[in-house]
Amino acid sequence: MRKNRGRTGRKRRRKQFSSLPSNGVNQSHILEYIQLRKWLKERGFNDRNLRPAQFSDTGRGLMTTKAFQAGELIISLPEKCLLTAGTVFSSYLGENIAKWKPPISPLIALCTFLIAEKYAGEQSVWKPYLDVLPKTYTCPVCLDQEVVRLLPEPLRRKAQEQRTMVQELYTSSKSFFSSLQSLFTENVATVFNYDALQWAWCTVNTRTVYMKHSQRKCFSREPDVYALAPYLDLLNHSPNVQVKAAFNEQTRCYEIRTDSHWRRYEELFISYGPHDNQRLLLEYGFVAINNPQSGVYVSAAHAFYLLVIFDIFRNLTFGRDGPSWRLLTALKLLCLGGDEFTYWKKVLLGDIISARNEERSLNIAAKICFSLIEETQQVLHQISQMKKDKMNLENQLALVEVLRLEDLMILQTSAEILCNMHTAIT
Repeated sequence: MRKNRGRTGRKRRRKQFSSLPSNGVNQSHILEYIQLRKWLKERGFNDRNLRPAQFSDTGRGLMTTKAFQAGELIISLPEKCLLTAGTVFSSYLGENIAKWKPPISPLIALCTFLIAEKYAGEQSVWKPYLDVLPKTYTCPVCLDQEVVRLLPEPLRRKAQEQRTMVQELYTSSKSFFSSLQSLFTENVATVFNYDALQWAWCTVNTRTVYMKHSQRKCFSREPDVYALAPYLDLLNHSPNVQVKAAFNEQTRCYEIRTDSHWRRYEELFISYGPHDNQRLLLEYGFVAINNPQSGVYVSAAHAFYLLVIFDIFRNLTFGRDGPSWRLLTALKLLCLGGDEFTYWKKVLLGDIISARNEERSLNIAAKICFSLIEETQQVLHQISQMKKDKMNLENQLALVEVLRLEDLMILQTSAEILCNMHTAIT
């Protein structure tokens, strides 16, 4: 997990987003939300402008009870409401953390606290917040291996890396977990099992806001930049909005201001950063429909020679506006004739070398595009069959299906653009 994820470094998760506004069903009367708001009020938060609601296209989110103007403060969450590594160190875990060598990371501290407090159940001070956290997540690390195999190749590789990283994190933390045995009546191996660590890791990775803290000697040198923000983390993502969010040192609150106008009684969105759908699924476990940031990556399997010969070119993609500049430039370099190779620098500057070079590069781009379309259609057919045979994986398969359908739409648009580009030069 890196220091900053765009916008304010906010790391979150949410369900699929539609660009169309939709009215939600007020959920503020539900007991878990009543208890959460009461708990937050005791800590200085008493917001009346946002209420929890259920939306048909995004699921759970926050609905406005008043109109917001651009630049207006939409939420201000007091520091007492935030759950940080500092909170953990000040808790009953602090003594064990201080003694442990080598020091654990702020990430593991938060994960440990979440697992311990979840185990405490009714005795946990944080129970009202824990009760509204997701019971399960749809990040790739949580997906069934059969479903992971249906992901596009670049995302599939990153998903496997994510799974390996979490497994290694669990293995390396077992000794520290064992040192906590005196705090539990049950065997800590049962409390701090892999599934518990996976849930806690997903909670931190998908729901924390970026908040830089001073380095503590009790923790490792990994950046301490995480803060779980109850209620605020109910805000969903839209790729079409911008916000300003940060911890205000004067008010001692984490604050978000919107750059957009919002009507009364509609869902209020924030942005998690300018991420494409593969990044959103990898980090947050959802796909944004009609995401203007999305593209379809050309994998090494389709253009390995480009990656070998022209290693400077990465992120070769097809987007809603056709093949990316990087992809076309790499193809133009590949298609230079023996008498043209001395002009390679001009290609990098965007110059047209010859009609032959332009036509060859467009033909290869079209072949790659149609190959990806065929692959995507085959996977969609496979998903359709699996949804009938693997009912237990229906939700996971539906998530990958949305991603693949978005990819197919992008590829079909790119194919049409390539056809028009080819017609224009012939």
